[in-house]
Amino acid sequence: MTKVLVLGGTAEARALAATLHELPEVTVVSSLAGRVRDPRLPVGEVRVGGFGGPERLAEWLSDNGVTAVVDATHPFAERISAAAAAATRAADVPLIMLRRPGWPSRPGWHWVDDLHNARAVAESLGERVFLTTGRQGLPAFADSSHWYLIRCVDQPDSPLPARAEVLLDRGPYTVDGELALLREHRIDVLVTKDSGGPLTVAKLDAAERLGVPVVVVRRPATPDLDAVDTVEAVLEWLRR
Repeated sequence: MTKVLVLGGTAEARALAATLHELPEVTVVSSLAGRVRDPRLPVGEVRVGGFGGPERLAEWLSDNGVTAVVDATHPFAERISAAAAAATRAADVPLIMLRRPGWPSRPGWHWVDDLHNARAVAESLGERVFLTTGRQGLPAFADSSHWYLIRCVDQPDSPLPARAEVLLDRGPYTVDGELALLREHRIDVLVTKDSGGPLTVAKLDAAERLGVPVVVVRRPATPDLDAVDTVEAVLEWLRR
């Protein structure tokens, strides 16, 4: 038997868990960080909450007989990816990253390295900003005097700009819906992370259609290890 730990929280992780769950020779456990109050759960066994750092994760892998780990977390989940790399080295367990491709650049995009730079560029481009980078990075915008439409899954618990409207929602989105949102709120500039994938790409299509500039935060560097971008490639890796 092969026991696979999938570090999840993404659509790709759910698809992988569903595929592995159908294989009689594989046991799959999905791990979610627990940062979303009502997450979409994958099929099969699910573990919610952190492990307590790389050492504790290494112990958990050994104690639970895990034979392979797939890091299918969000492309910006730097901390857990670093912890997974360190823990699997310590436990001598194979690790592979499943990462969806980033979005190819389009005309009118401004690439930046972090949220502080994203704010500076966005506020130089317009007064009304549509912020879609998640609630954890909101402190970078808290003291702004610009107007922000902030879309996230859960209610933020950190300080917000004085002029802000919070929209609680989650993808997938439609181009028509995003067009209506941008028009209704008279958005001057969109801020996003290079998350990739189809679930939230509609906002980019809508921004392009309306000529709204887009500020895109580049992905952080990833640990130097095997990485693939499809479930099928993970299955081939497991077979090898």
